[in-house]
Amino acid sequence: MHKKHFVLATRKSMLAMCQSNWVKSCLEQIFAEKGITIELLQVVTKGDKILDVPLAQIGGKGLFVKEIEEAMLEGRADFAVHSLKDVPTEIPEGLEVTVFPQREDARDAFLSHRYNSISELPQEATVGTSSLRRKAQLMAMRPDLRIVNLRGNLDTRLKKLEAGNFDAIILAAAGLHRLGLKDHIKQYLPPQFLLPAIGQGCLGIEFRSNDSDTRGLLSALHSPETATCVRAERAFLAALGGGCQVPIAAHAWFAPDRPNVLLMEGLVADERGDRLVRLRLAGSQAQPEELGSRLGQQILAAGGQEILSDVYEK
Repeated sequence: MHKKHFVLATRKSMLAMCQSNWVKSCLEQIFAEKGITIELLQVVTKGDKILDVPLAQIGGKGLFVKEIEEAMLEGRADFAVHSLKDVPTEIPEGLEVTVFPQREDARDAFLSHRYNSISELPQEATVGTSSLRRKAQLMAMRPDLRIVNLRGNLDTRLKKLEAGNFDAIILAAAGLHRLGLKDHIKQYLPPQFLLPAIGQGCLGIEFRSNDSDTRGLLSALHSPETATCVRAERAFLAALGGGCQVPIAAHAWFAPDRPNVLLMEGLVADERGDRLVRLRLAGSQAQPEELGSRLGQQILAAGGQEILSDVYEK
C-alpha cells in the first residue's frame, strides 16, 4: 500500500456520520504504524433533500448513493460507507461494493412512548414507517393498523415519535445500536415475525475497482461470513428484479447445527399485505448466489411473479 491519505464520502445524517466515523476510527487504528489518515467528505444526496414523498415515488433507495458514487468516479473520494439496504443491486461501472464488516443486528425494532409491543397497540393505532416491506407485513398481521409514511433521518423520526405524531414507529435495530440509542427500543421484531430488508444490519463499503490501495486498506474490515449472507440476499433481490416499488424481504443465516449449510427466507407481497408469498430454502455456504437466485425463482413461481406484475403495471 503506497497511499497514506484517503477520502471517505458520507451523507451528513447522524447515522451516516456515525457509521463513517466508526470505519475511519477502525482503519486508522489498524494502520496506525503506517501513518494512514482518513478525511471525511460530506455529500448531500437527492434522497436527503426530498423528505415529504415516499421513496418508491421518487426513484427508490438509490437516491441516497448517486451523488456519493459520482464523487468517487470523479476522484474526489476514495470510498464510501453505506447502509447496505440502501444500495441498489446494480452498481455503476468502475465501482464495486465488495467489503462488508461484521453484520450488526438484522432485526426491526418497535418504538413507542405508550405501548411495549405491537400486540399492545389498540385498534387503528398509528404506526410510522417509510418501508413498504414493513407496511405489507404489518398489514397482513394487523389490517386494523393505520400505517403512515415516515421519512427523514433517524433523529428526525425519533423527534416525530416524541411529538406524539405516532403511537409507534418501526426502525432498524442496527442504526439504533450504532448510535447508542438501544434504550429507545421497546420490542425486537424477530425475522420470523417481520422479515428484514435485504442487507439490513450490514454496512457495504464501495470503492473504485481499479484502486488497489483502497482495496488493500478496506480488506482489514471484511467479514467473509457476513459477505456470504449478503451475497445470497442480494442475489435474491436481483432474481426478483430489485426495485423499491414493491415489498421484498430476505434474510440469510448459517445453520447452527449443520456445517456448510446456509439457510434463507424470502418474501414478496403487495403493498397492503393482501397477497404475500414467503418461502424458506437451504443451500451450500459455498454457493450463496445460487441459493438466493433459486429462492427468488421459487417465490416467483409460487405467485410472486403475479404480484410483481400487478404492482409494476399500476
